[in-house]
Amino acid sequence: MNRDSNREQLSTVIYGILCIVLILLVLQLWLLSATMNAYLGGDESIVWPAAWASVACFLLNAGLLWQVFRLES
Repeated sequence: MNRDSNREQLSTVIYGILCIVLILLVLQLWLLSATMNAYLGGDESIVWPAAWASVACFLLNAGLLWQVFRLES
């Protein structure tokens, strides 16, 4: 019985992490489209801050997915 509750808790944690990863991925796609819109509109000052924010989102996603793989093994 205890093993089933641990498995349910683990799946809840994994689903929560995957939801955060999905939100960060959508944020990163929005950031890309907003940055391209600003850049094509002539505003070049936003490119590097947006690039750093995108790298931060990528690193957060990579870290969270690494946690998922670590929890499953």
